Amino acid sequence: MAHLCLSNYYMDDRAYQENELIEEHARQGHQVLVIASTQVLNTERQREFVAPGRYRNDHGVDVVRLPYHPALPHRLAKSLRVHRGVYQLLEAFAPDAILFHGMCGWELLTVRRYKQAHPEVKFYVDTHTDFINSARGPVSKWGLHYLYYRPIVHRCLNAIDRVLYISALTGRFARDFYGVPDSKLEFYPLGGHPVPDDEYRRLRETIRADLAVPAHGTLFVQSGKQASHKKILEALRAFAEVPDPDFRLVIAGSLLEEVREEAEALIQVDPRVRFLGWQSPAQLKALLCAADVYLQPGSQSSTMQTSLCCRCALILEDMEGHEIYTDGTGWRVTDQAGIVAALQEIQSGAADLDAMKGRAEALARNKLDYAVLARRILH
Repeated sequence: MAHLCLSNYYMDDRAYQENELIEEHARQGHQVLVIASTQVLNTERQREFVAPGRYRNDHGVDVVRLPYHPALPHRLAKSLRVHRGVYQLLEAFAPDAILFHGMCGWELLTVRRYKQAHPEVKFYVDTHTDFINSARGPVSKWGLHYLYYRPIVHRCLNAIDRVLYISALTGRFARDFYGVPDSKLEFYPLGGHPVPDDEYRRLRETIRADLAVPAHGTLFVQSGKQASHKKILEALRAFAEVPDPDFRLVIAGSLLEEVREEAEALIQVDPRVRFLGWQSPAQLKALLCAADVYLQPGSQSSTMQTSLCCRCALILEDMEGHEIYTDGTGWRVTDQAGIVAALQEIQSGAADLDAMKGRAEALARNKLDYAVLARRILH
C-alpha cells in the first residue's frame, strides 16, 4: 500500500486522517510506503521544510521525503507540487493500491502513468478541499485551482478508481468546481477509534467521579477554540434557560477574545458549568467517554467523530453534511432556541438518550472506525 502525501502536510507525530490510515494499514500487516514532500506544519501551524531523505518511522513504515523539482524555482515548485523520482519509487515498491492524499498537484499525472502501466493497481484520491479552506482569493481560485489543478484532475479521471471526499462540502467542490462525475465520487468520512467496553467504563466512571457528576446526571461537553461562530455564548445562555440541577456542562479548549468576557461571566454564575482549558488528546477522549452529549452548535470539528467513537449523542449545527451523523443520534440546531429545545427534550425524558448513544456507538463501529476505513481502500 502506497500513501502519497505530496499535496498535503505529512507529519509523523500527528493524528490526522493520513496518519491514522497509514498506521492502520501497517497494523493490519500490509507493507506500507509513504512518499511525502518536505513541507510540514510546526506546532504553531506555520509552514516549515525538513530535509529530504528516507527513514522508518515509529510504526515501522518507510517514509521517503522528496524535495521539489530542482528545475523550478522553489516558490513555484511548492505551489505546482512537482517532484522528481515518484515513478521510480512506485516501480520499486510495486504497490497493490495507491492513495493520493489531496487532489491538487502535478504528481497525480505520474500516478496516472503508473496506473496505465499497471491497470490492476487500485488508485484512490482523497480530497479535503472546499470553498471554506481553499480557493478563497481570485488568484488561488481561478489561477491555481481552475487553470492548473482542475485540468490535471480531468486528465487523470480515467485512471482514478474513486475520489474520496470527507464531507458534503468537499464533495460539492469536487463535483461542481473540478467537474468530477458522481460515478467517481465516494463519501469517505474522517474516522476515529471506537473505545472498547472496559476502557469506556473505566474512563467514564473515573472522570464523572472527578467532575462530581450526579449518578443520573447528564454531562455535556463542548471543545475547541471557542469563537463567536462556535456559538459558545448561545450554548451557555441556553444552558442557563434550562436550570436542571442534574445537568453539567464542561468546556475544554480556549475562549477567544471576542467571546471571553461574556462567556466567563456566564460560567461564573452557573455552578453547573466548568471551564477546563486545553486538554491533551488522551484527556479529551476520557472526557468524551464521561460525557452523554457532545455540543457543537456552530461550525465543524473532527472532534465530533471522536465523540461518536466515545458513544456521545450530538447537538450539531444544522449544516449540510451533518444529517448523516444525527440520524437517530442527536439534534441539528440553528440558534439558541434550538439548543434550548434539545435540552428540554433531554430534561423531560422525551429523548431516549441511552438509545441515541447506542446508535452513536454503532455508527462509529460500522462507518467511522479507521480499521474499517483502511480496509475499504484495499478491497
